[in-house]
Amino acid sequence: MTQDPERPYHHGDLRASLLAAAEAELADRGVEAFSLRQVAKRAGVSHAAPAHHFGDAGGLLTALATEGYRAFQQALDDGMAQAGDDPRERQMAAGLGYIRFATARPALFRLIFGSDRINFADPDLVAASSHAYSRLKEGVFAISADAGPADVVAVWAMVHGLADLMVGSRLRGLQDLPQGQRDAALRHILTRSLP
Repeated sequence: MTQDPERPYHHGDLRASLLAAAEAELADRGVEAFSLRQVAKRAGVSHAAPAHHFGDAGGLLTALATEGYRAFQQALDDGMAQAGDDPRERQMAAGLGYIRFATARPALFRLIFGSDRINFADPDLVAASSHAYSRLKEGVFAISADAGPADVVAVWAMVHGLADLMVGSRLRGLQDLPQGQRDAALRHILTRSLP
């Protein structure tokens, strides 16, 4: 097989490179204009490489969403690890991690929580998203023995709503604050949703 001189031979983890290129493409062009050809061009590989690994654009977006859920969960876990053992503080830190993830990686946040181009029946995606939701439930139930499903939904709705508003630049007064003041304001708001 001859190598196209305009496309350098790809060394390393091709799957990871394609996922990174897909996230960059998603951030630059949005999900509506997302294409395998553009991802391949960005990754510097043949236009057939993404299809070979992921099947079609939906397959690549589903794989990216799966990795997105894992990165999202890691952001929540990192926050909780710094919060110590107090369940309320851990849940508060998870909420702040949720918002930080959304604002740091808005295209990925929108993909995992709002795109209809991903396959929600994909087993890897189901496992990753279910794990994230299970951790949310565990955190809420650790705060109060009386917590129930409605409390979990209330916490999720509050933190997700704040994250979505910040990603959409709808909370300018809050977003323009220095990090410490912004976190203090978010903590105050999130406290209202905890059981």
